This record gives sequence, structure tokens and C-alpha cells, in this order.
Amino acid sequence: MSGVQTVTVEAGEGDQRLDRWLKRRFPQLGQGMIEKMCRKGELRVDGGRVKASARLEEGQSVRIPPLPTGDKKPAEPKPKVSAADAKMIQDAVIYRDDYIIALNKPPGLPVQGGSGQTRHVDGLAEALTFGLDEKPRLVHRLDKDTSGVLLMARTRKIAADLTAAFKHRETRKIYWALVAGVPTPYLGEIKTGLIKAPGHGAKGEGEKMIAIHPREIDSTPGAKRSRTLYATLYRVAGRAAWVALEPVTGRTHQLRVHMAEMGHPIIGDGKYGGSGQENLGDGWGAQVGGIISKKLHLHARSLTFEHPVTRKTVRLVAELPPHMKDSWETFGWTEDLAKDDPFEELK
Repeated sequence: MSGVQTVTVEAGEGDQRLDRWLKRRFPQLGQGMIEKMCRKGELRVDGGRVKASARLEEGQSVRIPPLPTGDKKPAEPKPKVSAADAKMIQDAVIYRDDYIIALNKPPGLPVQGGSGQTRHVDGLAEALTFGLDEKPRLVHRLDKDTSGVLLMARTRKIAADLTAAFKHRETRKIYWALVAGVPTPYLGEIKTGLIKAPGHGAKGEGEKMIAIHPREIDSTPGAKRSRTLYATLYRVAGRAAWVALEPVTGRTHQLRVHMAEMGHPIIGDGKYGGSGQENLGDGWGAQVGGIISKKLHLHARSLTFEHPVTRKTVRLVAELPPHMKDSWETFGWTEDLAKDDPFEELK
């Protein structure tokens, strides 16, 4: 066993979780042991008790109790990314420089693990080092079945800068969706409160977000304000429409809930499509029917942000995934029909 140590968080090590910082310095430590040291108060930051998830800042002092040394098993090696998965995730790269990487995330691929998911972007990022020592870090999220632009940072400092930019709404995201029916008016905004409703399964399965009227937000515990701009670009009679969506706020499932609340759920949305909607086809969420895919038709089309190093404006664009391309072709639409900014009239 080692003795008690006091270690200072060095420059470049800030804004990371305590447990991850410890595992990098002491690979023999498991998550369970770190959690136990926190519960017992043996692990302290600047003299205070902390949780394993606490975020460290540069210059802080971390008190570390005696640790096991040679009598512990070495840390298990990280799972290796298969050649096929490495090629898939590398082919998804649409932008890369020394500081950031952007992917056109395929639909069906989770961003992070959880709920039995073992194959996800965060894990596959081991194949995206491109000569650097560490894999790129996530700075925002997309739902598993949502495709499109996903930005990653190649260093811890850039990750902190980009995370702050998303948090303070200094980025601009435009999504494309195929929805049931035709929203009217064609251009407008949706404002609601959003609150999380518990699931019905033993592990919270079925958990979803519920929209409430804005005037109920202040009196509803846990409710958060949400705002989305929408623009109806093209339509197929009264059956379906190509809609551009800009989330002004970034709440969980915001776009899916807002469109369903309007009565125009996103095609293929099994969680929010609802059985009471028209155009259901064979019943898997909102459907148009015919040869249109049952997969979710929601795509993060573009992301605009200020580069954290060059300070130049960067606009990244992701092509539609195959199932949405097929739907667009069926309706006679092409990607170049849409304006870069469908919301000019609302600015």
C-alpha cells in the first residue's frame, strides 16, 4: 500500500471528473473503490468531501488515501475497435483539423453507452485519434436514432471551450425532419415547458418528456422552458412535409416533443408519434405508409459555431442518411432545394 498523497491538479487537467482523473493517474483503481473512498470521506478535494462525479479545476489539491499497488490486478485493456467499425466511424468524418473532428453520425448508433449499449460513438472514438495520444471527446449529444452533425474535441481544453459554447447557446443547429401532415402557419415558433415523466419499467423504461403550457412552468417542479423555430419547406398534399427545425434551447427530445405537440409528429418516432395520429400506416409511431421507411426521419443538417482557436465561423453540413434520401427521392425533393437559413424572416 502507498501512503497518503496530496496531488495538485495540473494545467490542462481541469474540467474533468474526479474518477476519470484518478483512473488516468492510478490505472489500478476501479470505479467501486473510488466510490467507496468518496463515501468514507477518505478522498478529498481542497479539504472537502466530494463525489466521484465532481469536476476538478486546475490548481486544486486532491488528498488521496493509501492505495493498493502490486497486489492488485492491472487495469483491463480497453476493448479494441474492430477493423470494420474503425472504417465505419472514420468514413463518417466530415471535418477534421488539429483541434476538432466532426462526424455525420449514422442513425441507430448511440453517442454513449448505457441501457445495454456496448457499441457507441464514445467507444469507437478510439479509432479517431489520427496521431494524437487521446481519443476525441464528446461536447454535445444526438439521440441514438437521430443522424447528422456531431462535433468532438481533440484536446481537453478545446472540449471545455466547445462545451461552454453549447451551454451558452453560442452555436447554431438546424435539423431537417419529415413530419406527418403539414404544419401551418408555414413559419413560426413553438414555446412550451418540458418535464420528464417517469417510465413504467423496473429500470425506468418508457421515460419520456411531456410538454406543458408556458404559464404552468413556474408552478411545476422540474419543468424547463423550451423554444423551437420551424419552417415548412415542401409538402406532399396534406400528408407529409419537409420541415426545418432550429432548437433555440437544447432540452431532451425537444424537437420530437414539439412537433408531436403541434399534431405533426416526426415520421418514424415510436415514442412520441402516438397511436392517435393520422397517417399511421402500419402503426409504428407516425407513418406515411407505402415505401417510406419506418426509421426516424430526423437529421442534424448543419452546425455553425466559432472555431475555438482560429475564431473563424465554421459551418458544417451533413448529407441525409440513406433512408431519408430514399424518402426525399420518393417525394421528388433534393437537398439543394432548401435555403442555408430557412429562418431569415424570423431574425
